[in-house]
Amino acid sequence: MKTLKALSLFTLIAITIACGYTAKTTPPVAGAMPAISQLNPNSTTAGSGNFTMTVNGSNFGNKAVVNWNGVAQTGTTFVSANQLMVAIPAAMIAASGSAQVTVTNPGTAGTGMYGSGGTTAETSAPMSFTIN
Repeated sequence: MKTLKALSLFTLIAITIACGYTAKTTPPVAGAMPAISQLNPNSTTAGSGNFTMTVNGSNFGNKAVVNWNGVAQTGTTFVSANQLMVAIPAAMIAASGSAQVTVTNPGTAGTGMYGSGGTTAETSAPMSFTIN
């Protein structure tokens, strides 16, 4: 009896493998590429206090985030697909120099049976912010 069960199980496994069954997954596709056209303000004085910066551009997703020198700023507010606002803390502008500002649209998870599909995260080209 045990031999018959084992043989039946072995046969089912062999048939499944022979049929070439594999999970059908689709890799993520590129998401919408954000672009920055203007920072307002585009400069400030070193050592000044906190301020709010407006980032104008295009293709901003509703979960887009502004990055300051590559660090995501949690104080990003979505206004529209063409505008974001972000709170910049005083510590980020304590010394003179420049900062690179980018916008990232996060990726989306796949919705297929095996989690396939979705989009990859996309980050804009940087725009320079001057700290005098």
